[in-house]
Amino acid sequence: MGLLDTAKKAMGLGEAKKVEAPKRAPKKSAKEIATEKDEPWVNVIDLEVDPDNPGSGAFELDWNQQFIKMLYKAGYRNEVEEDMVDNWFQDVCRQVVMETYEKDEAMVTRSDIGGGKAEYK
Repeated sequence: MGLLDTAKKAMGLGEAKKVEAPKRAPKKSAKEIATEKDEPWVNVIDLEVDPDNPGSGAFELDWNQQFIKMLYKAGYRNEVEEDMVDNWFQDVCRQVVMETYEKDEAMVTRSDIGGGKAEYK
């Protein structure tokens, strides 16, 4: 070892040493977090739309076992989980349609019919 090498070593200027970054735990998904908390979880993971008929399509859902237990307690009874979730999702869609229908039915329009009078429909 030469004089220069000895001086570098004494000053801590030797060869660079590789320092490994600390390993981080992989980030948990919302599903994993809910499952660990024993909470029901469901999510739309994909939506397919027919380009020729945009009013037609399909949803792909993902869920945890706590969600299935919640559906079972709410009265959804199927041996196949996918059927339970499908029945629940259809109920949600029906509810949205009914709320929209009721809102549309409750709308009142005002029309002036002259003479300071108005007609409400």
